[in-house]
Amino acid sequence: MKHTFFLKKPKSKENTLIFFSCFFKKEGKKFVYSTGEVIHPKYWNKTTKLPYRSGSNAANNASSILMQLNRYTEEFNKIVERYKILEQPLSRNELKNEFNKLFKKDALNVNSFYNSLDQFILEKKKLKEWKPSTAKRYEYLKTQLEKFEEEKKYKLSFNSITESFYTTYLDFCFNDEKHFSNTVARNVGLLKTFLYWAYDKKITYKDDFKSFKSPKKVITRQEALTIDQLTDILEHNCSTKGLEKVRDVFVFQCFTGLRYNELFRINKRTIFKDYIIIKEEKDSLKEERKIPLTKVAKYILNKYDNKLPLISNQKQNKYIKEVLQEMEKYEREVEFTLTRNKEQKTMYKPFYERISTHTARRTFVTLMRNNKVPAKTIMAITGHKDMKTFEAYYSVNDDTTSIAVEDTFKAVELPKLKKA
Repeated sequence: MKHTFFLKKPKSKENTLIFFSCFFKKEGKKFVYSTGEVIHPKYWNKTTKLPYRSGSNAANNASSILMQLNRYTEEFNKIVERYKILEQPLSRNELKNEFNKLFKKDALNVNSFYNSLDQFILEKKKLKEWKPSTAKRYEYLKTQLEKFEEEKKYKLSFNSITESFYTTYLDFCFNDEKHFSNTVARNVGLLKTFLYWAYDKKITYKDDFKSFKSPKKVITRQEALTIDQLTDILEHNCSTKGLEKVRDVFVFQCFTGLRYNELFRINKRTIFKDYIIIKEEKDSLKEERKIPLTKVAKYILNKYDNKLPLISNQKQNKYIKEVLQEMEKYEREVEFTLTRNKEQKTMYKPFYERISTHTARRTFVTLMRNNKVPAKTIMAITGHKDMKTFEAYYSVNDDTTSIAVEDTFKAVELPKLKKA
């Protein structure tokens, strides 16, 4: 039994649907079924009745369309062969039902795209492959995509994830949501990770997303404290006991380089002599990390009987700003730039507004690097495995650059000045 493919509107100047077709002699009727695939007629080979595979007439997504059409061919041949073996006649209705089971996931399940996204999120949570922050980012991505659908009138399905979608989505992110390049790059990365998962699971056969190029991430200025600033904060007389606890936890982070979520795992069992021993949660095969405890770090642990007074990361970020705001010298404004697509925007904020739990980890790395501690030694403490990621934590401050320049040119004597 033969079959073919044809275009719904072969003379259209826009993309048009591709249909599957075969003829049932006993019924004397043609069977027509929409594949859901779309293509511009100029990319369609009228002779082979398939998309052009190469040359100037080949569409960018020709390979993914061909892959999907080949599935129809393969499944159709299997169905015909199965009915022959069973010695049962194959009718148009039976073929339609067979195709619906195989290809019409969207027809059987209206929200296939979002249900698959929910399934993806649930699977990763159950396997404990993510940090809580990653799960939250995916929940946000889902909300953002739903908003995109509503505002751009663009119905999302696996078949609609095309170059056209990506162009519209970037426009939405940059111009409607006013997101900066780093945020957009992160969200595109999350989306592509989900689509790769769906592709590997054979939930979709469209691979247009593989060609989506994320906006380039831009390194923005991030603050790191100097030893003098760290000493100031340690010696500051906080206005409340609550802020004192927040200050102590922040300083402890600065002296250990630990991530904020890792602080919750510290207890008497994880402290051995002058070290904290941390086991990576995400990768059980990684070696334990031994974090040396300085006298300040040990003092803070002893102060709270080895159980730090921790609150949520969000609240810690809020209150550490209040601690620095009490110290009037940190109200000075600092300048930093953010990039939206190719447009750079200069921003100004008080110094204390730029401080967070992440600043503490960056401070640890920066102070250690400035003290000429080898990168590998620091990475063994912080748990960084990738040098590029590690380098992003190092902030060169003004004192460091000044000392470096002075030290380089110290041998050059000032010339005797002639009188005018």
